[in-house]
Amino acid sequence: MSANDVWRVVANGHDRPQWYVDAAPFVARRALDRALGGAGRPWRPPGTPVLSTGDRAGFWLVEEADHAARRLVLRAEVRAPGEVRLESLVAGLGDGRSLLVQRVSFAPTGLLGRAYLVADLPAREVLLELVHRRLLDDVRRGT
Repeated sequence: MSANDVWRVVANGHDRPQWYVDAAPFVARRALDRALGGAGRPWRPPGTPVLSTGDRAGFWLVEEADHAARRLVLRAEVRAPGEVRLESLVAGLGDGRSLLVQRVSFAPTGLLGRAYLVADLPAREVLLELVHRRLLDDVRRGT
């Protein structure tokens, strides 16, 4: 699939189920955030063809939506001892093929944040795998 076709799925802003809102790990994280006294941020996607910098969806703030570079950076607005970001990058490989790379990062705040960083690592790996699979399913369906 071409990089542009993959990008349209990655950065899709239509108001319907989206990988960055409805993937099972994010639904569970919203519930955990509410249990910890957060808002859970149930923002709907903005209803646009693609996300733009400053948009909010789910519990994410779109920090960067670089359509030319096909790079999307989302920052989680949840209760956590630090900042959580999810970056998605789509690169063209030629011959109608593309590469989708996703990275999750956590910048800890204080001692509690550092402990959370170590304790949460296995869960973060599983979360990213599940989210990536959901996104790949969406890409295959073209949604």
